[in-house]
Amino acid sequence: MKAHPTVPYSAPPAMTDAARIAAAEAFRDHVATRRTCRMFSDAPVPREVIEAAIAAAGTAPSGANHQPWHFAAVSSPDIKHRIRLAAEAEEREFYASRAGREWLEALAPLGTDEDKAFLDIAPWLIVVFGQRRGGIEPGEARQNYYVTESVGIACGLLLTALHGAGLATLTHTPSPMGFLRDICGRPADEKPLMLVVAGHPAADATVPVHATRKKPLEQISSWL
Repeated sequence: MKAHPTVPYSAPPAMTDAARIAAAEAFRDHVATRRTCRMFSDAPVPREVIEAAIAAAGTAPSGANHQPWHFAAVSSPDIKHRIRLAAEAEEREFYASRAGREWLEALAPLGTDEDKAFLDIAPWLIVVFGQRRGGIEPGEARQNYYVTESVGIACGLLLTALHGAGLATLTHTPSPMGFLRDICGRPADEKPLMLVVAGHPAADATVPVHATRKKPLEQISSWL
């Protein structure tokens, strides 16, 4: 490697193999309880929870360490309602004409439609933007790299952090999503990639049976 400034690596705590296996299995079992929720309560969630979850997401690896993301956390009822109206307008178009037959058939077991009442009800909407240009220092406008991949990893950490805090989540991706940039007042070179809904599940919340089906390890891995 070329010469560059470094700091010591923060090594994980020493563990026996048995402890590592137990920790990995415990985490597996924990995240396996996460389910996408479409039925939320309006019970409040402290801002500090959302701040900590976003900070956790910000630790994700990224291309050239440029951290090409921005998280717009929305709790304002007025802004949430504007987002709902715009999202439902796009979703009506999607279900009426944009989605092909195969796509609609794939969605049918989940029971989704253009009604997105959860965007009004849930206490927090987190709009995740990818930044085409930026850099690590404030005010930089350098080319960012692997933006979609980097933001995807950050979103995974965000969902895991929210789940760990005992919250229900939903990833919502209306298409096109440009209205989110306008409503959140973000610059033109940022692309909205995901809307994460976060809050407490409604008392009568249910999950589609189809959503409980997860591919087994043998189907998603190979060992060479």
